[in-house]
Amino acid sequence: MDITFLGTGAAWGVPEMNCNCAICCEMRAKQERRDRTSILLSEDDSTLLVDCGPDAKEQLSRNGVKKIDAVLISHEHNDHYIGLDELFVYKRVLPQEDFSPIPVYLTHKTHEVVEARFAYLEKLGVIRFVEIEPGKWFDQGPFRVFPFKTDHGNFARGSVGFVIQGRDRSDSKMKLLYTSDFADIPDMPAELVGCDVLIMQSFWLNEPIDNRPSHMSFQNAIQYIKRLKPRKDIFLVHMGDADRVPGDPANHMAKKYEPRDPLKPPHGEQPYPIPGSQAQWQETVDQILLDHGVPYAVTVAHDNLTVRV
Repeated sequence: MDITFLGTGAAWGVPEMNCNCAICCEMRAKQERRDRTSILLSEDDSTLLVDCGPDAKEQLSRNGVKKIDAVLISHEHNDHYIGLDELFVYKRVLPQEDFSPIPVYLTHKTHEVVEARFAYLEKLGVIRFVEIEPGKWFDQGPFRVFPFKTDHGNFARGSVGFVIQGRDRSDSKMKLLYTSDFADIPDMPAELVGCDVLIMQSFWLNEPIDNRPSHMSFQNAIQYIKRLKPRKDIFLVHMGDADRVPGDPANHMAKKYEPRDPLKPPHGEQPYPIPGSQAQWQETVDQILLDHGVPYAVTVAHDNLTVRV
């Protein structure tokens, strides 16, 4: 199975338009960007797109994705489904008889929202909606998929993550766990523990006092990593720019959240620096895991990264 990280950023992408906060300025200086989070799984000649946000056209184009066999939608927020219209091109460039509607898997609550916007795509034979139920496996091509309920707040009642079973480079069975956006996994199913690959949201470095958007911080993700016990690879995605950087005049912005108890070294008084660039994120994560004796290696994913597992 190949994993392509089409995008690794939060709902507005990073750096954000019109923003001069320290994080956005650092990323512009390094000529870095993070589009809205989405991944593409490929096995043999089959593809599975996980979430389809507003950057879908550019993401799929720059990675040369020639076809989409199916789509998983994790929840009903725009940055995870509003790009579905871009899939029309896969029908437009083929003879009518060579195209079949692309199945789009989503929960009932998510379906209610997405169908209101994109019912015409189903009517025109571009996609077909398939409702899924948390806790029940289903098959899609060479993949087996297990959706599980996640808590992403009152405005994402249909939110789920996915365990996806495929085959690794040695042709052995392997499982990938994709959390999507979440603040908690209620009644964590046993199927989530011990997967080979974990793809985890990390919107903030530090958990905020008021987690209004119900996202996961790396500070809290550490405990989830310990509970989920992934066997091999761990990747972070959905990084944002909502951490407050000490001394940054832009900390007054509405998007900036005050940390509850910032991560610090076990015997230090100063919190870890807030990362902006890709290198800073990776260095900070590595140092935190080392200092706190967390026996896992974690890769901070970046846009267009492809990994064979």
